[in-house]
Amino acid sequence: MVVLTDYKPFAVSLGDPAGIGPEITAKAWQARHEAGLPPFFAVGDIAALAAVWEGPVVRIDDAEEARVAFDDGLPVLHLPGSEAIEPGHPSLDGAQGALHSLEMGAGLVRSDGAGALITAPVSKHQLYQVGFTHSGQTEFIAERCGVSRTNAIMMLAGPGLKVVPITTHVPLAEVSGLLSVDLIVARAMAAVRGMARSFGMPKPRLAVAGFNPHAGENGALGREEIDIIVPAIDALRADGIDVSGPHTPDAMFTPRARAAYDVALCMYHDQALIPLKTLYFDEGVNITLGLPIVRTSPDHGTAFEIAGQDKADPGAMIAAIKMAREIVEHRSSCQR
Repeated sequence: MVVLTDYKPFAVSLGDPAGIGPEITAKAWQARHEAGLPPFFAVGDIAALAAVWEGPVVRIDDAEEARVAFDDGLPVLHLPGSEAIEPGHPSLDGAQGALHSLEMGAGLVRSDGAGALITAPVSKHQLYQVGFTHSGQTEFIAERCGVSRTNAIMMLAGPGLKVVPITTHVPLAEVSGLLSVDLIVARAMAAVRGMARSFGMPKPRLAVAGFNPHAGENGALGREEIDIIVPAIDALRADGIDVSGPHTPDAMFTPRARAAYDVALCMYHDQALIPLKTLYFDEGVNITLGLPIVRTSPDHGTAFEIAGQDKADPGAMIAAIKMAREIVEHRSSCQR
């Protein structure tokens, strides 16, 4: 049965070919009926799929062909590599392939050739060695879409939690110096706009985490709350935003606490991702808000240590494809 939709098939960039991206993409296609997935196609080297999967593949030349091919095999827009792919053994050639796949996928969605972009995991360490200058895929895609880093933000989402890190891929020792009232306000406003545009929630409840243990204990354990976070919260309230905090970071992710807000704003990467991954590791989705396109990603890494061993769980990839569909359908309904 061919699935019919009002939007174009989604593009899935395969990520690092030596990681688990090819495997979880193939497994998502295998689960397409039971998971109710819309048509999608892989962008990358067919050899990366052949190295980890014996299922059917349909080579396509155009994204729209994926709709017809989707029931017969995993549609693949093939991008040839230049050396053999060995799962679990990353290489510079593989990093070039990952970057090429990302560029092609982003370009297809920007040109309206595909309905959304789902990005499989990449190795930033490998990408940096082939000239990649961005701190992550989020920043790369934002630049390609002509969106500033301040306006394109990373949101991590699971079934019962959405978090936004104020700072992302930077050393922890540098976070305090990067925090500012303007940065927190900008991230918060981007989250508010994103929740309205992508999830139909025009007035989300925001909860802002403190930076220090016990949210600073009124300055006894640090002044970031007093000097930066509280003024940012006051500015947001003055603009009519429903926001609370600064909350003690170690207590704001309990079930009772999570029921009181829609989005948690966290000061640094691990403060946001540890609770999300603890609760929803196999369901977590990375969403980029503030883009003109829809982009999601499984919220986990390349897992080189299990690549090629048929151990990778496709749950987060399936969740990322479903989340992309939810956002696309909501945006489409708002335009009718």
